[in-house]
Amino acid sequence: MTNPEDFKDSDEPQDDDVSQEAGDERSAQDIPNPSSPLEGFDPGFSLHETPAESRNLEEREVHVAGVYEQTDPTSGIGSPFVLIKDNRKRCVMIWIGRFEALAISTGLEKVASERPLTHDLLRNITEKLGANIDRVVIDDLWGETFYAKVWIQMDGKTLPVDARPSDAIALAVRAQCPMFMTEAVIEEASKPFEEFEHL
Repeated sequence: MTNPEDFKDSDEPQDDDVSQEAGDERSAQDIPNPSSPLEGFDPGFSLHETPAESRNLEEREVHVAGVYEQTDPTSGIGSPFVLIKDNRKRCVMIWIGRFEALAISTGLEKVASERPLTHDLLRNITEKLGANIDRVVIDDLWGETFYAKVWIQMDGKTLPVDARPSDAIALAVRAQCPMFMTEAVIEEASKPFEEFEHL
């Protein structure tokens, strides 16, 4: 990290440098009044402007179309992903880990394990506390990373809990609760269903 002290004796101009060429000096009346710190300040944009990009955060109901694996033809290594589809057949691929792929698959197939796995445990704890999983929402995408929330109902309140999409989906298929994705995420990440018909 750069130390602010490093700039003290620097010859490079800084943002607040003032040219002294040709005797150009600032008089006292040119210096802003300290009691009015915003006087003469031009932010370069209107403080009342709307954001440059408006994102559609409406939630669309989606469901799991399946859990698949894509194999790299060069290395032969497979990478699992879950395929999410809405009612307009728009599909979103979410890359997941092998454990999460197994958790979602067993939840979809309703395969019972001898001992509760992590997502079974979370569902069981929720139920024992008198709460229930209301819904799951995949609500954001940053770069290649998806973000999700699990909405839990308890004592008349519905509270969001941040979660990885893979964990949220594994919980949703066990709790058999609805799953949603914001329109902004679908618009950014979806592909037509026809691209996945070979799976």
